[in-house]
Amino acid sequence: MVQGDAPELVEHVLKNNFWAYEKGPILKDCLGDLFGKGIFSSDGSAWKWQRKMASHVFNVRAFREYTSDIFVIEAQKMLAYLGKAADEGTPIDFHALMLHFTLDSFGAVSFGESFGCMDDIERQVDFAVAFDDLTAITSDRLMDPAWRIRERFTSVGKKVKDDRNLVRDHALRIIERRRTEGYHKPKKDLLQLFMETKDDEGNALTDDLLVDVIMNFTIAGRDTTAQALSWMFYLINRDGTDKEIMKTLIQEVDDVLGDKLPTYETHKQQKYADACFHEALRIFPSVPRNLKLCVQDDILPDGTKIYAGEWFTWSSYVMGRSEAIWGPDAREYKPSRWLQGEKFSQGKFSSFHGGPRVCLGMNFAILEGLTVIGMILQKFELTLVDSAKLPPYGVSVTMPMLEGLPMKVTRRKAAVAI
Repeated sequence: MVQGDAPELVEHVLKNNFWAYEKGPILKDCLGDLFGKGIFSSDGSAWKWQRKMASHVFNVRAFREYTSDIFVIEAQKMLAYLGKAADEGTPIDFHALMLHFTLDSFGAVSFGESFGCMDDIERQVDFAVAFDDLTAITSDRLMDPAWRIRERFTSVGKKVKDDRNLVRDHALRIIERRRTEGYHKPKKDLLQLFMETKDDEGNALTDDLLVDVIMNFTIAGRDTTAQALSWMFYLINRDGTDKEIMKTLIQEVDDVLGDKLPTYETHKQQKYADACFHEALRIFPSVPRNLKLCVQDDILPDGTKIYAGEWFTWSSYVMGRSEAIWGPDAREYKPSRWLQGEKFSQGKFSSFHGGPRVCLGMNFAILEGLTVIGMILQKFELTLVDSAKLPPYGVSVTMPMLEGLPMKVTRRKAAVAI
């Protein structure tokens, strides 16, 4: 295994010599119950045609506008919950709220209907519980070489099977209903766009592959965006962060949005919010560690030889805190570094991956993040219950907050009406 926490090495693997590195069979094996044969666990020709197909879908302007509308609709449910918490003086778990919000949002974007998580925050939704359990179990496999044995001789194996069946059966029912009843909305969701898409041989996608394709984007976009927003609100409010950051962010919200709902166009004006979001991803990347399997002998830019069958690994978490890469203020939460005109390479900032496999949903994650930031700060002030405490976090595929993020909610004195 070669550890390469240097921008030029990461960019070489992700971009310059892309075809010499793959996800590899271990990742596919561990995450197969979650990703199936979808794009995020595929390599070679299977990945290539899915990427081509998905790139076309994600570039449809009508879909981008549809997505923006969905985020606003789901965020309004979130505001109702925050308003109730503010009026009652009840602390909230902001991390759990973000996970509920992003799952419902991506459900609506993907399948045309939310999963109901935001309709009643306190109510457990079977799909959401199974989805979360399946994500956690399959992620844990990457840290446990004996996971097959453990799952075979414990109840975990049965739980994986039950959760997987529940998630897939739910998705298949939606697809079957769509085929029977048709689609009559003016703007198309992700499922409809993919149902109208053909593979390289001109065939429509099977129902099973449709589930894999759609769930891959839902899974990839849900946890990562929720965690990025959670870490951002923690970083802005923690002890030691410059208080001018929040003031500047609120001023931008007032200037750009005022009392209006955000649209696909207004997001382009949220420059400071965008910087705050990216800076949080630099310090707490949603995927803290990555690895690629070398499939043909290679020489890295620093002269290191890596042979077929060896792994190349890097840590975005380590790199984001490296003074050698980001300067002496690397550990400081400083959104202004994103507003100085420098365009950071994909090797230096790899939170959205890079090269041919750069995150297809990157712009949608940013769009969702800016929607949440704008709509919350139009009406509320959020502060940490304990601003001196670093939330404990897990390190697996992503970086979830293990104990949530307790926050207090108050209404802004000069809150706008939306």
